[in-house]
Amino acid sequence: MDHLWAPWRLAYVTAPKEPPPATGPDCFLCRAAAGPDDRANLVAHRTAHSVVVLNRFPYNNGHLLVAPLAHKAALADLTSDELLDLQLVMRKLIGVLERRMSPDGFNVGLNLGRAAGAGVPGHLHWHIVPRWNGDTNFMPVFTDTRVISQSLDALHALIVEELAKG
Repeated sequence: MDHLWAPWRLAYVTAPKEPPPATGPDCFLCRAAAGPDDRANLVAHRTAHSVVVLNRFPYNNGHLLVAPLAHKAALADLTSDELLDLQLVMRKLIGVLERRMSPDGFNVGLNLGRAAGAGVPGHLHWHIVPRWNGDTNFMPVFTDTRVISQSLDALHALIVEELAKG
């Protein structure tokens, strides 16, 4: 492996960072958690401690975000009840996606901090991304474009319908 030394980047890396988004209208997950219009906020499911939101800019069909209702930035900030609820909700929604979309696998992940790729570093959220064998193609390589074949309306209806079954 080659190494590229770039000492001039140190000032950027060590510079003070912008604070994470505040709660309320500046945080889309807080808006979703607060309601009242779940459909407009792409909320597909909620519990006493968590909310499931459709990703407005999905990596793949069925891409969901699972977040605590409370605006918390670190795993250590979660109570045991919140952490357990989030894990149970992820398990439940993966089951819904398995039954209704039949993916071959999933990427499930949490990006902690902006350096790790967190777009909303102030509000924890897990990504659930269904995957199918062969679901990548030439489009992202040649055009920096992803092909998503399912509308958010159709995904929302599918999830809400399946959850209503109990």
